[in-house]
Amino acid sequence: MKRREFITLLGGAAVAWPLAARAQQPERLRRIGVLMTLNESDPEVRAWAAAFQEGLQKLGWVQDRNVRIDYRWGEGDLHRLQSHAAELVRMTPDVLLAAATPALVALQRETRSLPIVFAQVSDPVRLGFVASLARPGGNMTGFANFEYAIGGKWLELLNDTAPGRSRVTVLVDPANPSQTPYLQGIEAAAPSFGVQLTRADVRRAADIERTIDFVQQPNGALVVLPSAMTILHRDLIIALTARHRLPTVYPYRFFASSGGFISYGVDLAEGYRQAAGYVDRILKGAKPGDLPVQLSSKFELVVNLKTAKALGLSIPEPLLQRADEVIE
Repeated sequence: MKRREFITLLGGAAVAWPLAARAQQPERLRRIGVLMTLNESDPEVRAWAAAFQEGLQKLGWVQDRNVRIDYRWGEGDLHRLQSHAAELVRMTPDVLLAAATPALVALQRETRSLPIVFAQVSDPVRLGFVASLARPGGNMTGFANFEYAIGGKWLELLNDTAPGRSRVTVLVDPANPSQTPYLQGIEAAAPSFGVQLTRADVRRAADIERTIDFVQQPNGALVVLPSAMTILHRDLIIALTARHRLPTVYPYRFFASSGGFISYGVDLAEGYRQAAGYVDRILKGAKPGDLPVQLSSKFELVVNLKTAKALGLSIPEPLLQRADEVIE
């Protein structure tokens, strides 16, 4: 080989070597911090986390291959939740996921710069998380499960399935700022159904027991607002309402599937699945303030016929036909 050809070949190889080395380098590992309000041991909460990861996988994000997902679990304790929020922010992940309003409150206190996607949050505009649904601005966006009219729907379901119940007690978690819009929706609808409302603030299991023991009257009924506290103590609420034969409307399907009378609300797992899409877009360069907040469009009506029979109630056939699920 001539000297000039050898030098030319060597020069070409020198250029190719770094290109080949770069091609063989693994993908950069991106980091996602997830703050869950409730317990890791709760099967429903694990299902939400699984839905989020499934959504990410469909978009090409695989745990420990090109993304690392760090979970922290608040276990329904606001102090623990705040501590975990601070820990996640110190990790400086590429994006954070806030699971429910308390988690978003905790993360907002720690950062106004790291991108945050939220799920299971009610009325983010009214609560001051975003400037508007269409143009959130700032460092957060996500998926809201709020609708004012749902409070009236809960009273309508009670009226249709347990007529004559003129005293309705509403379980409210005063530590959760999202409770106010739901309560106002119920209060606005109450006159049209001729019911007298009682607000019952419950912060712990003992409050729940005392409240449900108190409302065990022939013309009484109960509405359970969506919150981490009521989800955490759902088995206790369902057991007490069954013991006192108290017709109760719940906000999510898993209350009815666990023995509750009737539920009407959003599909929470779907919200986490959708949140994965926004996390994907942010990891690819989108700014959260430019992504509009989206409202839930899928609502589920679930009726537990076994519980209805135990309460001595007959469910109208048209309502059964409208139900997304009837538990025999």
